[in-house]
Amino acid sequence: MSDAVLGIDIGTSGLRAVLLDRDGEILAMRQTAMMLPQQAFGRLWQDAHVWAAAMDEVLLALKGEFKAHRVLALAIDGTSGTIVPIDIEGTPAGLASMYNDVADQKYLDAVMQVAPQETAARGGSSPLARALEMQATIKPVRILHQADWLAGRFSGRFDVSDENNALKTGYDPITRQWPAWIAETGLAMDLLPHVVAAGARTGKILPAIAEHYGLPSTVAIVAGTTDGCAAFLASGARDPGDGVTSLGTTLTLKLLSDEPVFSPDYGIYSHRIGDQWLAGGASNTGGAALAAYISREDIVRLTPLIDPNLPTGLDYYPLPKPGERFPINDPKMESRVTPRPDDERLFFQGLLEGIAGVEALAYRRLAELGATPLKTLRTVGGGAANEGWTRIRERLLKVANVTPRSEHAAVGTARLAWRGLGHDPY
Repeated sequence: MSDAVLGIDIGTSGLRAVLLDRDGEILAMRQTAMMLPQQAFGRLWQDAHVWAAAMDEVLLALKGEFKAHRVLALAIDGTSGTIVPIDIEGTPAGLASMYNDVADQKYLDAVMQVAPQETAARGGSSPLARALEMQATIKPVRILHQADWLAGRFSGRFDVSDENNALKTGYDPITRQWPAWIAETGLAMDLLPHVVAAGARTGKILPAIAEHYGLPSTVAIVAGTTDGCAAFLASGARDPGDGVTSLGTTLTLKLLSDEPVFSPDYGIYSHRIGDQWLAGGASNTGGAALAAYISREDIVRLTPLIDPNLPTGLDYYPLPKPGERFPINDPKMESRVTPRPDDERLFFQGLLEGIAGVEALAYRRLAELGATPLKTLRTVGGGAANEGWTRIRERLLKVANVTPRSEHAAVGTARLAWRGLGHDPY
């Protein structure tokens, strides 16, 4: 019987769990879809019991695997900025407010008036502003993040969070505490959970829960992280200078650094991962910008025809619509895709080069702001499968592409569970 840990990843529309062995190999994986958050009156809410039901379904589906392996610990990641109000018994006292929900303007104003520029609690979807609203309308005993509440169902502790999930609620990862200015917004500080490092042990599984899922009564509960940080950890990145680019609808990148970077103008903040920092930013370019100019069918047809080693000389900055946030902060910036050559192959390659150029500029911008310069690169998302684009990106970024260990955030969370036991499978 081999040792294993359980990593659970909950997203907007589904939940996935994996069993990971000591070498970082997946022993088993199950997943299920969830009902999407409710949209009403311009707000985005969800019943937390939907999450619990999805988790119950997935873990019961893994019950047979739990008998075949010795499960030592579990950790959970959740969507960054999703919060849920609870009563004294840990039961939701109202609907959860999703990560992209926007509080009433008076609560946003209360945060913006006192929050320092460098905090991640600022912005239209501020969890801190939404916590203020919950305090006024629901009057909960405590306000937790999505991963906190789910972990509490295993341990019985509904008073603890991790440094990554707490960041957007105003937690200061440098001083490692809730800053005093939060009280100036009007929020009662005792509503906030105690915060520990991601990967710290926070308790042990409740006997009744262990019996329900067929898990050992000794399973340790380990503080998790956000879904974005978990996806980074899953990739296998571990050293300062390791970067992970997600080539999806947008271009999102994260860079492991010796020093933190905070730049509100660019939407950049840093998560604490042990003694290292995970700095990140997101551009509006990416798959959506590519799709605005060329069809999926033409992408497939033209990809084998491009010459990644022969630059087109075109200086493009493709955007799906006006506005950019990182590495250039200009809400009115127009897409630049001219001049357009008659040769559609050259135009397509120019678009790929343009997005790769934005990526290269983004990593340089992080370094300029104090992050460790990019040394290795891992790529996830749909664009990672395009070999020609990969070669263009390697040429412009001047670093080699390393194959990610996994693209499943649940694997990164399981890696944290191993860290809670003093072991890193990577």
